[in-house]
Amino acid sequence: MPAHRYKWFVVGMLWFVCVFNYADRQAIFSVFPLLKSEMKLSDVELSIVGSSFMWVYAVAGPLAGLLADKFRRKTLIIGGLVFWSAVTVATAMSQDYWHLVVLRALQGLGEAFFFPASMSLISDYHGKETRSRAMAINQSGVYAGTIMGGALAGLLAQVYGWRSSFYIFGFLGIALGLVLLTLLKEPERGAAEQNGATGHGSLDLKGGFLQSVRAAFSHPMSRILMSVFIGANFVAVIFLTWMPSFLSRKFNMSLSMAGLNGTAYLQVASVLGVITGGWLADRLAQRSKSGRMQTQIFGLLAGVPFIFLTGWTLSVPVLVLSMAGFGYAKGLYDANIWASLYDVVKPEKRGTALGFMNSMAWLGGSLGPVAVAYAAQTLGMGFAISASSVVYLLVGVMMIMGIRAYMKPARVEELAPSGK
Repeated sequence: MPAHRYKWFVVGMLWFVCVFNYADRQAIFSVFPLLKSEMKLSDVELSIVGSSFMWVYAVAGPLAGLLADKFRRKTLIIGGLVFWSAVTVATAMSQDYWHLVVLRALQGLGEAFFFPASMSLISDYHGKETRSRAMAINQSGVYAGTIMGGALAGLLAQVYGWRSSFYIFGFLGIALGLVLLTLLKEPERGAAEQNGATGHGSLDLKGGFLQSVRAAFSHPMSRILMSVFIGANFVAVIFLTWMPSFLSRKFNMSLSMAGLNGTAYLQVASVLGVITGGWLADRLAQRSKSGRMQTQIFGLLAGVPFIFLTGWTLSVPVLVLSMAGFGYAKGLYDANIWASLYDVVKPEKRGTALGFMNSMAWLGGSLGPVAVAYAAQTLGMGFAISASSVVYLLVGVMMIMGIRAYMKPARVEELAPSGK
C-alpha cells in the first residue's frame, strides 16, 4: 500500500482500538443501577468503582509515556489492548464489590498504554499539515466507543443481565489485537517532521524519567495545556460517570434509554465537533503557532452555557439541545489536545509528555465523580453538574492568558520541534 494511503489506514486501525478503549471503560456506568441493586452499593461506593480505574490509569500514565518513547509503540498498543480486553472478560465474572474495584483498577493499568503510544505513532505518520485531522479522527473513536459502551451495555443489561456486554467487548477486543499483529507497522521516530529527522540516531532518547518529564514540559505553554486538560477532564468525567444515572433519576428513563440518551446526543455531537476542530485547527496552524490552541479556546468558552443548562433544565428538549451543544464544543477542544501539545514538544519526548499530561488530567478527573456524589447528597445532582461549568470557564480564560504570554511571534522559533 502506498505510504500516503497507509498513513490513513493506520489512523483507521487505531480508531477501532480507541473504540474498544472507551467502550470497555464506559460500559460499567450504564449498569450502575443494576450494580447498586444487586450488590447493595451507595453512590459513593459506585463512584469509587469508577474512580479506581482513573486512579490507576493516572498513576500508570507517566510510565506508559516513558516506555512509548523507548520501546516499539506497536507492541505497547497491542499488548495493552489484549490485556485490558481480558480484564473486561474477567469483570463479567465479578461476584463482590471488591472484585469490581480491583478489576477496574487493572483495566486502568492496561488502558494507560494506548494513548501515549498511539498518538506518538500517529505523529510520525502525519506532519503539521494533517496532524490535527488525523488525531481528530482517532479522537472520534472516543465518542463512538462511549456510545457503544453506554448504549449497548444498557440495552444488553436490560435483556440479558449486566455481565453480557463485558463478555462481548472483551472477546472482540482480543480478536482485534490478533489482527493488528500483522497489519500495524512501526514507523521511525520523527519521520514526519519538516527537518527530515528519520531515525533514533538524530533524536535524544537518553535520560531518566524525571529528566524526560522536565525536557517534555520545558516550554511554559506545555504546562498550561496540562493544567487546562485537568480542568476539562474533570468536567468530562462527571458527564461520563453520572449522566446515565442522572437521566434515570431526574427524567425517569429506563436503564436502556438512560444509557443511550446519556451518551448518544453528547457523543454524536462531539464527533461533529472533533472533525470540525481538526479541519479548522490545521488551517489556523498554517497562519499561527497558536492556531490549534485557539480552536480549543472556542470549544471551552462555547461549552460553558450548555454545561450549565444540562444540569439545570427540567425540559427534555432543552436537555437534548444542551447535551448536544456541550458535545460539539467539547469536540472542538478534544480534537487538539495532543496536536497542540506536540506543537511545543519535541518528537522524542512526545510519549513522555502525553503520558504525564494524561496522568495528571485523570487524577484531576477522578475527583469529579466523587465530588458530584457528595454534593448531590445536599444540593442535588443537577446543581452539581451545572456548577461544573465554572471550571470550563476558568480553564478557557487560562488558555487565553497563556497564548498571550507564551505564544508570541518572537517565540515561534522556540516552539518548532527540532528533533535534535
